[in-house]
Amino acid sequence: MNVKTTCASSHKEVHWHQINWRQCHQQVKRLQARIVKATQEGRHGKVKSLQWLLSHSFSAKALAVKRVTENRGKNTPGIDQETWSTPDAKSQAVLSLKRRGYKPLPLRRVYIPKNNGKRRPLGIPTIKDRAMQALYLLTLEPVAETTGDMNSYGFRPERCTTDAVAQCFITLGKAVSPQWILEGDIKGCFDNISHEWLLTNAPLDKVILQSWLKAGFIDKQILYPTEAGTPQGGIISPTLANITLDGLEKVLMKKFPRWTRTKPKVNMIRYADDFIITGNSKELLENEIKPLVEEFLKTRGLEISREKTKVTHIEEGFDFLGWNVRKYNGKLLIKPSKKNVKTFLDKVRKITKGNKTATQVGLINVLNPVIRGWANYHKSQVAKETFSSVDHRIWQVLWQWAKRRHPSKGRRWIKEKYFKKVETRNWVFRSETGNALSDGTPEMVTLVKASDTPIKRHIKIQADANPFDPKWEQYFEHRKLLKMLDSFQENKRLQKLWMDQKGICPICLEMIREETRWHVHHILWKSQGGDDRKSNLVMVHPNCHRQIHNQRLKVAKPVSVP
Repeated sequence: MNVKTTCASSHKEVHWHQINWRQCHQQVKRLQARIVKATQEGRHGKVKSLQWLLSHSFSAKALAVKRVTENRGKNTPGIDQETWSTPDAKSQAVLSLKRRGYKPLPLRRVYIPKNNGKRRPLGIPTIKDRAMQALYLLTLEPVAETTGDMNSYGFRPERCTTDAVAQCFITLGKAVSPQWILEGDIKGCFDNISHEWLLTNAPLDKVILQSWLKAGFIDKQILYPTEAGTPQGGIISPTLANITLDGLEKVLMKKFPRWTRTKPKVNMIRYADDFIITGNSKELLENEIKPLVEEFLKTRGLEISREKTKVTHIEEGFDFLGWNVRKYNGKLLIKPSKKNVKTFLDKVRKITKGNKTATQVGLINVLNPVIRGWANYHKSQVAKETFSSVDHRIWQVLWQWAKRRHPSKGRRWIKEKYFKKVETRNWVFRSETGNALSDGTPEMVTLVKASDTPIKRHIKIQADANPFDPKWEQYFEHRKLLKMLDSFQENKRLQKLWMDQKGICPICLEMIREETRWHVHHILWKSQGGDDRKSNLVMVHPNCHRQIHNQRLKVAKPVSVP
């Protein structure tokens, strides 16, 4: 298998590391832009034709295989225990993605624990079925993004929880904002979606969609049929769930227009199956809006969770996506919720107790990503006081960890061994790694403090922005730039490398983003005498890095940004 291919659909042989990824991305983006335009014009026949063309193109098949072999689940097999880990396997996989004769295998059922003690069922498709879902997702997402609710933020490209909570502030932050909130939660959303409704309304190949919905699952070597729902664990499932719930915001806006004299102040903000609806009175939400939501969901085979759905006044506050949204004396403050903080501290305690015999360096290296990730999630809200409280609680956990290791030692000895003084700070959990820096001084590793994370307000995405519409291209490029610069705050060297090449991978000429990840490549390989100076380094995608070494490509240093 050594035939070099581009992105035509008629090739009989493929060499994975010789695929022209730039051309693949360009062809897929061009077809997706045409799908968006046809959807906006209401030309549904044209949409179907373009979707068929895209799902049968070599470019889309190659990108689908690339996605499932590079994401976090790449080594998680389905019931066939198969994964695609070699270039030859990936090459064969591209050629195997065909509609004719395709029949998905049943899902492998696994269970993951939930915060309330229950277990959430997940269905793991085979690697081929995941690739087929990724392929058809390329055709479905442009339609879903064009027709979706403007204030839906879950499982959508370029949208996140921070956008949803920022919309909460916009909706509830003013003195004249609505005071009552319906906190909504859908009971078993993924498990109960009506197959009939999906097959009738989802803009996707009906034959392929039905084969996925009716594939069944295997639990303890027993095959169970699937009569409803779309499995949690499938790549395409979140988008299908979004399509099912899209339209509720439009129904509410039609029933309760904002420009009417009575001003009902009805607004909806949704993240996946969690949503809030605002109103100017408790009676409006309970007697009119809640029955309207129930009727909307019923036609889709869904119902509201009685135990999680309630009406709340803004001065009492409510939890949403890990934050508490509440007005204090007329001022809206969004803070990390008590439940979220408790879950985080429980995780820290569990890690610490599970590393009773680990070295201090090892414990710090395990804790730092957890603390940094949690603090980064909350840094756009009113969280400084919470950060300081969390740091103190973590210190208490670590002090107990240190005392347990040396029951016969005094407190002063324990403090001097594990907690150092750094500049004006005392009680810093810090240790030597055993390595030396270039100047000969010992290398140190320090526990991250949540309170060191600066508070930085998030710029919410525009509600009607569509990442598949070419007119929004510059807007999203600017947002990606800000996001990447923010992610490099703690590594200025990487930030400078990324800026020098304008965020573009020199191999495929696609943007290096947080989602794609990256690899720092030595232009002159270290095995050939290359060093770690910035002039010898370049950032590339992980797959492009493998391509460089497989084909022994020469990479030129990009010109710096002026």
